[in-house]
Amino acid sequence: MTLTLVKSTLAALQDLEDPKILAVNQRHGDDHAVNLTKLRAIAKDLKKDQPLARELWRTDNSAARLVSLLICRPKEFDVDELDLMIRQAQTPKVTDWLINYVVKKHPLWNELRLRWLDDESDNVAAAGWALNTHAVITKPDILDDSAILDTIESFMKNATPRTQWSMNECLAQIGIHRPELRARALDIGERLEVLKDYPTPPNCTSPFAPIWIEEIVLRQSK
Repeated sequence: MTLTLVKSTLAALQDLEDPKILAVNQRHGDDHAVNLTKLRAIAKDLKKDQPLARELWRTDNSAARLVSLLICRPKEFDVDELDLMIRQAQTPKVTDWLINYVVKKHPLWNELRLRWLDDESDNVAAAGWALNTHAVITKPDILDDSAILDTIESFMKNATPRTQWSMNECLAQIGIHRPELRARALDIGERLEVLKDYPTPPNCTSPFAPIWIEEIVLRQSK
């Protein structure tokens, strides 16, 4: 039954492939060609199904993996399985969904945070820093924020792209959520100038940490 569902799901995803969507996604490092609203509809029809989720992940097809992450039961993965999956997730969208929809909902996400932070793989280390940001927002008692700022100050400027992006997000969230450290976070951002010239569409918040921090804090004060 599961293998039949794998085949039918892959066929349904293939029918939805759109070259224009693929071209847009490829500019962001992704390789799926399916509209995400339509992909979510497929996942909704399948409902939660852990065996099917595992088989879809094993296809190595990015669209199928995105469906997998929507229909899985996060708590049914063990940490070694999630560790392998983050290493297999090669595209930004699959990586982001794996972190946000699965890892953050796992009871042992902090164990993975500590395991991944110093990994040699850019993708894995970036995941560790994404979990640092998750901790800043949801579990501040498990972090030494000053030590995290020390690490960001020392290493973010020359970090590899994905890790740098995740470290920058962590810097911004510390500045937003820790008023006592806001001045230091702003100073680090100003001096390192990471993403200062990042092209930002109108009506969107710049990822440059000082602008990001000040804009969100201003919104929260209104």
